Amino acid sequence: MLRYVLSMIGFVIGLVVFVTICWFLCSLRTWYYYEPLYKVLMLVKDYLILIMTVIILMGWTLITHHFINLPLRYLDEIIDASGKLIASREEPVRLSDVLTDVEKQLNQFRLQGLQAEAMAREAEQRKNDLVIYLAHDLKTPLTSVIGYLSLLQDEPQISPKLRERYTGIALDKALRLEDLIGEFFDITRFNLTTLTLETEQVNLSRMLEQITYEFLPVLSEKGLSWQLDIQPEVQMNCDPDKLQRVFDNLIRNAVNYSYPDSAISLSMKTAAADSVGALNSQPVPTPGQNPWIEVKVSNHGKTIPPEKLGRIFEQFFRLDSSRSSSTGGAGLGLAISKEIVELHGGKIQAESADEQIVFTLWLPQS
Repeated sequence: MLRYVLSMIGFVIGLVVFVTICWFLCSLRTWYYYEPLYKVLMLVKDYLILIMTVIILMGWTLITHHFINLPLRYLDEIIDASGKLIASREEPVRLSDVLTDVEKQLNQFRLQGLQAEAMAREAEQRKNDLVIYLAHDLKTPLTSVIGYLSLLQDEPQISPKLRERYTGIALDKALRLEDLIGEFFDITRFNLTTLTLETEQVNLSRMLEQITYEFLPVLSEKGLSWQLDIQPEVQMNCDPDKLQRVFDNLIRNAVNYSYPDSAISLSMKTAAADSVGALNSQPVPTPGQNPWIEVKVSNHGKTIPPEKLGRIFEQFFRLDSSRSSSTGGAGLGLAISKEIVELHGGKIQAESADEQIVFTLWLPQS
Protein backbone atom coordinates (compact mmCIF):
# COMPACT_ATOMS: atom_id res chain seq x y z
CA MET A 1 0.00 0.00 0.00
CA LEU A 2 2.81 2.39 0.86
CA ARG A 3 4.51 1.71 -2.46
CA TYR A 4 1.22 2.36 -4.24
CA VAL A 5 0.72 5.73 -2.50
CA LEU A 6 4.33 6.74 -3.09
CA SER A 7 4.03 5.78 -6.76
CA MET A 8 0.93 7.97 -7.17
CA ILE A 9 2.56 10.91 -5.41
CA GLY A 10 5.72 10.47 -7.50
CA PHE A 11 3.67 10.35 -10.69
CA VAL A 12 1.78 13.59 -9.87
CA ILE A 13 4.96 15.41 -8.81
CA GLY A 14 6.76 14.19 -11.92
CA LEU A 15 3.89 15.41 -14.12
CA VAL A 16 3.88 18.85 -12.46
CA VAL A 17 7.67 19.13 -12.82
CA PHE A 18 7.47 18.10 -16.50
CA VAL A 19 4.76 20.68 -17.25
CA THR A 20 6.70 23.36 -15.38
CA ILE A 21 9.89 22.66 -17.32
CA CYS A 22 8.02 22.67 -20.61
CA TRP A 23 6.32 25.98 -19.68
CA PHE A 24 9.68 27.48 -18.79
CA LEU A 25 11.34 26.33 -22.03
CA CYS A 26 8.47 27.59 -24.15
CA SER A 27 8.60 30.98 -22.46
CA LEU A 28 12.22 31.43 -23.53
CA ARG A 29 11.24 31.68 -27.19
CA THR A 30 9.22 34.25 -29.09
CA TRP A 31 6.23 32.58 -30.70
CA TYR A 32 4.23 33.86 -33.72
CA TYR A 33 0.54 33.23 -34.10
CA TYR A 34 0.91 31.74 -37.58
CA GLU A 35 3.17 28.90 -36.31
CA PRO A 36 1.27 25.58 -36.06
CA LEU A 37 2.98 24.61 -32.79
CA TYR A 38 1.93 27.96 -31.26
CA LYS A 39 -1.73 27.12 -31.87
CA VAL A 40 -1.25 23.72 -30.26
CA LEU A 41 0.48 25.23 -27.22
CA MET A 42 -2.28 27.82 -26.84
CA LEU A 43 -4.86 25.03 -26.95
CA VAL A 44 -2.96 23.15 -24.27
CA LYS A 45 -2.74 26.32 -22.19
CA ASP A 46 -6.49 26.88 -22.41
CA TYR A 47 -7.31 23.31 -21.38
CA LEU A 48 -4.24 22.64 -19.17
CA ILE A 49 -6.23 21.70 -16.08
CA LEU A 50 -8.48 19.33 -18.03
CA ILE A 51 -5.52 17.73 -19.82
CA MET A 52 -3.58 17.26 -16.59
CA THR A 53 -6.66 15.79 -14.92
CA VAL A 54 -7.06 13.29 -17.77
CA ILE A 55 -3.35 12.39 -17.63
CA ILE A 56 -3.51 11.96 -13.85
CA LEU A 57 -6.58 9.71 -14.18
CA MET A 58 -4.85 7.64 -16.84
CA GLY A 59 -1.73 7.37 -14.71
CA TRP A 60 -3.80 6.42 -11.65
CA THR A 61 -5.55 3.72 -13.70
CA LEU A 62 -2.29 2.26 -14.99
CA ILE A 63 -0.58 2.36 -11.58
CA THR A 64 -3.60 0.81 -9.87
CA HIS A 65 -3.79 -1.92 -12.50
CA HIS A 66 -0.08 -2.62 -12.01
CA PHE A 67 -0.32 -2.89 -8.23
CA ILE A 68 -3.46 -5.04 -8.41
CA ASN A 69 -1.81 -7.47 -10.82
CA LEU A 70 1.52 -7.47 -8.96
CA PRO A 71 0.34 -9.63 -6.01
CA LEU A 72 -1.39 -11.94 -8.47
CA ARG A 73 1.88 -12.37 -10.37
CA TYR A 74 3.69 -13.03 -7.09
CA LEU A 75 0.96 -15.49 -6.14
CA ASP A 76 1.30 -17.25 -9.49
CA GLU A 77 5.04 -17.38 -8.94
CA ILE A 78 4.59 -18.91 -5.48
CA ILE A 79 2.02 -21.42 -6.76
CA ASP A 80 4.34 -22.42 -9.57
CA ALA A 81 7.26 -22.81 -7.14
CA SER A 82 5.07 -24.86 -4.79
CA GLY A 83 4.08 -27.14 -7.66
CA LYS A 84 7.72 -27.67 -8.56
CA LEU A 85 8.48 -28.28 -4.88
CA ILE A 86 5.86 -31.03 -4.73
CA ALA A 87 7.02 -32.58 -8.00
CA SER A 88 10.71 -32.54 -7.14
CA ARG A 89 12.55 -31.35 -4.05
CA GLU A 90 15.99 -31.74 -5.57
CA GLU A 91 16.17 -28.23 -7.08
CA PRO A 92 16.10 -25.21 -4.72
CA VAL A 93 13.27 -22.69 -5.10
CA ARG A 94 14.08 -19.42 -6.88
CA LEU A 95 11.72 -16.42 -6.53
CA SER A 96 11.83 -12.68 -7.19
CA ASP A 97 13.86 -10.46 -4.89
CA VAL A 98 10.65 -9.14 -3.32
CA LEU A 99 9.77 -12.71 -2.26
CA THR A 100 13.11 -13.47 -0.60
CA ASP A 101 11.51 -14.37 2.74
CA VAL A 102 9.01 -16.68 1.04
CA GLU A 103 11.85 -18.26 -0.94
CA LYS A 104 13.78 -18.98 2.27
CA GLN A 105 10.70 -20.54 3.91
CA LEU A 106 9.95 -22.72 0.88
CA ASN A 107 13.55 -23.90 0.73
CA GLN A 108 13.42 -24.64 4.44
CA PHE A 109 10.27 -26.72 3.88
CA ARG A 110 12.07 -28.42 1.00
CA LEU A 111 15.01 -29.42 3.23
CA GLN A 112 12.67 -30.57 5.99
CA GLY A 113 10.73 -32.64 3.47
CA LEU A 114 13.93 -34.23 2.17
CA GLN A 115 15.03 -35.05 5.71
CA ALA A 116 11.61 -36.49 6.57
CA GLU A 117 11.61 -38.61 3.42
CA ALA A 118 15.10 -39.90 4.17
CA MET A 119 14.15 -40.75 7.76
CA ALA A 120 10.94 -42.44 6.59
CA ARG A 121 12.84 -44.51 4.03
CA GLU A 122 15.43 -45.45 6.62
CA ALA A 123 12.76 -46.42 9.16
CA GLU A 124 10.85 -48.42 6.55
CA GLN A 125 14.02 -50.19 5.47
CA ARG A 126 14.92 -51.01 9.08
CA LYS A 127 11.41 -52.32 9.66
CA ASN A 128 11.52 -54.44 6.51
CA ASP A 129 14.93 -55.82 7.44
CA LEU A 130 13.70 -56.56 10.93
CA VAL A 131 10.61 -58.36 9.67
CA ILE A 132 12.84 -60.49 7.44
CA TYR A 133 15.14 -61.25 10.37
CA LEU A 134 12.23 -62.12 12.65
CA ALA A 135 10.60 -64.26 10.00
CA HIS A 136 13.87 -66.12 9.58
CA ASP A 137 14.25 -66.49 13.33
CA LEU A 138 10.73 -67.91 13.62
CA LYS A 139 11.79 -70.96 11.64
CA THR A 140 14.65 -71.92 13.99
CA PRO A 141 12.69 -72.39 17.26
CA LEU A 142 9.71 -73.79 15.36
CA THR A 143 11.92 -76.40 13.71
CA SER A 144 13.41 -77.29 17.09
CA VAL A 145 9.99 -77.61 18.73
CA ILE A 146 8.73 -79.86 15.93
CA GLY A 147 11.93 -81.89 15.98
CA TYR A 148 11.99 -82.62 19.71
CA LEU A 149 8.25 -83.29 19.87
CA SER A 150 8.65 -85.69 16.96
CA LEU A 151 11.41 -87.49 18.86
CA LEU A 152 9.16 -87.81 21.89
CA GLN A 153 6.37 -89.17 19.73
CA ASP A 154 8.52 -91.56 17.67
CA GLU A 155 10.45 -92.97 20.63
CA PRO A 156 7.93 -93.94 23.34
CA GLN A 157 10.59 -95.98 25.19
CA ILE A 158 12.86 -92.98 25.73
CA SER A 159 14.26 -92.61 29.25
CA PRO A 160 12.51 -90.20 31.64
CA LYS A 161 15.70 -88.14 31.97
CA LEU A 162 16.04 -87.72 28.20
CA ARG A 163 12.31 -87.09 27.87
CA GLU A 164 12.60 -84.32 30.48
CA ARG A 165 15.55 -82.83 28.61
CA TYR A 166 13.75 -82.86 25.24
CA THR A 167 10.63 -81.41 26.83
CA GLY A 168 12.64 -78.60 28.43
CA ILE A 169 14.36 -77.72 25.16
CA ALA A 170 11.04 -77.74 23.30
CA LEU A 171 9.54 -75.47 25.97
CA ASP A 172 12.45 -73.02 25.75
CA LYS A 173 12.13 -72.86 21.97
CA ALA A 174 8.36 -72.43 22.22
CA LEU A 175 8.84 -69.52 24.65
CA ARG A 176 11.33 -67.94 22.23
CA LEU A 177 8.78 -68.42 19.46
CA GLU A 178 6.18 -66.66 21.61
CA ASP A 179 8.56 -63.73 22.13
CA LEU A 180 9.16 -63.40 18.40
CA ILE A 181 5.44 -63.46 17.64
CA GLY A 182 4.95 -60.81 20.32
CA GLU A 183 7.55 -58.66 18.57
CA PHE A 184 5.56 -58.91 15.35
CA PHE A 185 2.49 -57.66 17.20
CA ASP A 186 4.54 -54.82 18.70
CA ILE A 187 5.60 -53.69 15.22
CA THR A 188 1.98 -53.67 14.05
CA ARG A 189 0.60 -51.90 17.12
CA PHE A 190 3.32 -49.28 17.18
CA ASN A 191 2.79 -48.34 13.51
CA LEU A 192 -1.00 -48.55 13.30
CA THR A 193 -2.18 -47.21 16.65
CA THR A 194 -1.72 -44.16 18.82
CA LEU A 195 -0.97 -44.70 22.48
CA THR A 196 -3.51 -43.23 24.90
CA LEU A 197 -3.40 -43.09 28.69
CA GLU A 198 -5.94 -44.37 31.18
CA THR A 199 -4.73 -42.79 34.39
CA GLU A 200 -5.45 -43.61 38.01
CA GLN A 201 -3.79 -43.06 41.39
CA VAL A 202 -1.05 -45.67 41.89
CA ASN A 203 1.42 -46.53 44.64
CA LEU A 204 4.55 -46.39 42.50
CA SER A 205 6.75 -47.76 45.27
CA ARG A 206 4.75 -50.98 45.50
CA MET A 207 4.59 -51.27 41.71
CA LEU A 208 8.38 -51.17 41.45
CA GLU A 209 8.81 -53.57 44.35
CA GLN A 210 6.44 -56.03 42.68
CA ILE A 211 8.17 -55.73 39.28
CA THR A 212 11.63 -56.26 40.76
CA TYR A 213 10.37 -59.28 42.71
CA GLU A 214 8.97 -60.84 39.54
CA PHE A 215 12.37 -60.50 37.85
CA LEU A 216 14.22 -62.45 40.57
CA PRO A 217 14.10 -65.80 38.68
CA VAL A 218 15.46 -64.12 35.53
CA LEU A 219 18.28 -62.45 37.47
CA SER A 220 19.08 -65.66 39.31
CA GLU A 221 19.32 -67.58 36.03
CA LYS A 222 21.94 -65.12 34.72
CA GLY A 223 23.80 -64.73 38.00
CA LEU A 224 22.61 -61.15 38.52
CA SER A 225 21.37 -59.43 41.67
CA TRP A 226 19.33 -56.38 42.67
CA GLN A 227 20.53 -53.18 44.34
CA LEU A 228 17.28 -51.44 45.25
CA ASP A 229 16.72 -47.99 46.71
CA ILE A 230 12.99 -47.32 46.42
CA GLN A 231 11.45 -44.46 48.38
CA PRO A 232 8.39 -45.86 50.18
CA GLU A 233 4.77 -44.76 49.70
CA VAL A 234 5.24 -42.63 46.61
CA GLN A 235 1.89 -42.00 44.96
CA MET A 236 1.46 -41.02 41.32
CA ASN A 237 -1.38 -40.39 38.90
CA CYS A 238 -0.48 -42.50 35.86
CA ASP A 239 -1.46 -45.31 33.51
CA PRO A 240 -0.16 -48.30 35.52
CA ASP A 241 -0.20 -50.82 32.66
CA LYS A 242 1.77 -48.62 30.27
CA LEU A 243 4.17 -47.39 32.94
CA GLN A 244 4.76 -50.99 34.01
CA ARG A 245 5.75 -51.70 30.41
CA VAL A 246 8.32 -48.90 30.59
CA PHE A 247 9.93 -50.37 33.72
CA ASP A 248 9.74 -53.88 32.24
CA ASN A 249 11.54 -52.71 29.08
CA LEU A 250 14.26 -50.91 31.04
CA ILE A 251 14.87 -53.89 33.33
CA ARG A 252 14.91 -56.39 30.48
CA ASN A 253 17.37 -54.17 28.66
CA ALA A 254 19.58 -54.11 31.78
CA VAL A 255 19.34 -57.91 32.13
CA ASN A 256 20.19 -58.54 28.48
CA TYR A 257 23.24 -56.26 28.44
CA SER A 258 24.71 -56.89 31.91
CA TYR A 259 27.95 -58.66 32.63
CA PRO A 260 27.46 -62.02 34.40
CA ASP A 261 27.56 -61.99 38.21
CA SER A 262 26.99 -58.23 38.39
CA ALA A 263 24.29 -56.13 40.06
CA ILE A 264 21.46 -54.15 38.53
CA SER A 265 20.63 -50.96 40.40
CA LEU A 266 17.13 -49.50 40.55
CA SER A 267 16.37 -46.36 42.52
CA MET A 268 13.29 -44.22 42.84
CA LYS A 269 12.85 -40.98 44.73
CA THR A 270 10.96 -37.73 44.58
CA ALA A 271 12.96 -34.73 43.41
CA ALA A 272 12.22 -31.08 44.19
CA ALA A 273 11.56 -28.72 41.30
CA ASP A 274 14.89 -26.92 41.68
CA SER A 275 16.85 -30.18 41.54
CA VAL A 276 15.50 -31.42 38.24
CA GLY A 277 18.36 -29.83 36.34
CA ALA A 278 18.60 -32.53 33.72
CA LEU A 279 15.21 -31.68 32.27
CA ASN A 280 16.64 -29.38 29.64
CA SER A 281 13.60 -28.82 27.46
CA GLN A 282 11.05 -29.99 30.01
CA PRO A 283 9.10 -27.30 31.89
CA VAL A 284 10.37 -27.38 35.46
CA PRO A 285 7.65 -27.13 38.12
CA THR A 286 7.40 -23.94 40.10
CA PRO A 287 7.57 -23.98 43.90
CA GLY A 288 4.34 -25.19 45.43
CA GLN A 289 3.64 -27.72 42.70
CA ASN A 290 3.98 -31.46 43.23
CA PRO A 291 7.57 -32.71 42.94
CA TRP A 292 8.94 -34.87 40.18
CA ILE A 293 9.72 -38.57 40.49
CA GLU A 294 13.17 -39.72 39.42
CA VAL A 295 13.73 -43.37 38.51
CA LYS A 296 17.14 -44.77 37.59
CA VAL A 297 17.97 -48.19 36.20
CA SER A 298 21.68 -48.91 35.81
CA ASN A 299 23.77 -51.97 35.07
CA HIS A 300 27.36 -52.95 34.41
CA GLY A 301 27.89 -53.84 30.77
CA LYS A 302 29.72 -52.94 27.61
CA THR A 303 29.85 -49.18 27.11
CA ILE A 304 27.46 -48.02 24.43
CA PRO A 305 29.23 -45.92 21.76
CA PRO A 306 27.98 -42.31 21.46
CA GLU A 307 26.70 -42.84 17.90
CA LYS A 308 24.49 -45.72 19.09
CA LEU A 309 23.51 -43.97 22.32
CA GLY A 310 22.08 -41.08 20.29
CA ARG A 311 19.79 -43.47 18.40
CA ILE A 312 18.85 -45.79 21.23
CA PHE A 313 15.26 -44.48 21.43
CA GLU A 314 14.62 -44.78 17.68
CA GLN A 315 12.08 -47.37 16.63
CA PHE A 316 13.52 -50.57 15.13
CA PHE A 317 17.01 -49.68 16.37
CA ARG A 318 18.80 -52.54 18.11
CA LEU A 319 22.11 -52.39 19.96
CA ASP A 320 22.75 -55.98 18.96
CA SER A 321 22.33 -56.07 15.19
CA SER A 322 22.78 -59.84 15.01
CA ARG A 323 19.55 -61.35 13.78
CA SER A 324 20.20 -64.57 15.65
CA SER A 325 20.65 -62.91 19.02
CA SER A 326 18.03 -63.71 21.56
CA THR A 327 18.56 -60.31 23.13
CA GLY A 328 18.04 -58.37 19.90
CA GLY A 329 14.30 -57.75 20.04
CA ALA A 330 12.20 -55.80 17.62
CA GLY A 331 13.93 -52.56 18.56
CA LEU A 332 10.65 -51.07 19.79
CA GLY A 333 10.90 -51.41 23.56
CA LEU A 334 12.83 -48.21 24.24
CA ALA A 335 10.99 -46.27 21.50
CA ILE A 336 7.63 -47.18 23.02
CA SER A 337 8.96 -46.45 26.52
CA LYS A 338 10.01 -42.95 25.44
CA GLU A 339 6.57 -42.28 23.96
CA ILE A 340 4.80 -43.49 27.13
CA VAL A 341 7.02 -41.36 29.39
CA GLU A 342 6.46 -38.27 27.26
CA LEU A 343 2.70 -38.90 27.24
CA HIS A 344 2.90 -38.73 31.04
CA GLY A 345 4.64 -35.34 30.70
CA GLY A 346 8.06 -36.71 31.62
CA LYS A 347 11.41 -37.31 30.01
CA ILE A 348 13.82 -40.22 29.64
CA GLN A 349 17.50 -40.26 28.80
CA ALA A 350 20.33 -42.78 28.50
CA GLU A 351 23.97 -42.46 29.52
CA SER A 352 26.88 -44.86 29.16
CA ALA A 353 30.47 -44.58 30.30
CA ASP A 354 33.10 -46.71 32.02
CA GLU A 355 31.19 -49.95 31.32
CA GLN A 356 28.04 -48.69 32.96
CA ILE A 357 24.64 -48.05 31.34
CA VAL A 358 22.19 -45.72 33.09
CA PHE A 359 18.60 -44.98 32.11
CA THR A 360 17.03 -42.06 33.97
CA LEU A 361 13.43 -41.01 33.69
CA TRP A 362 11.56 -38.16 35.32
CA LEU A 363 7.81 -38.17 35.81
CA PRO A 364 5.54 -35.46 37.26
CA GLN A 365 4.00 -36.85 40.44
CA SER A 366 0.59 -35.26 39.88
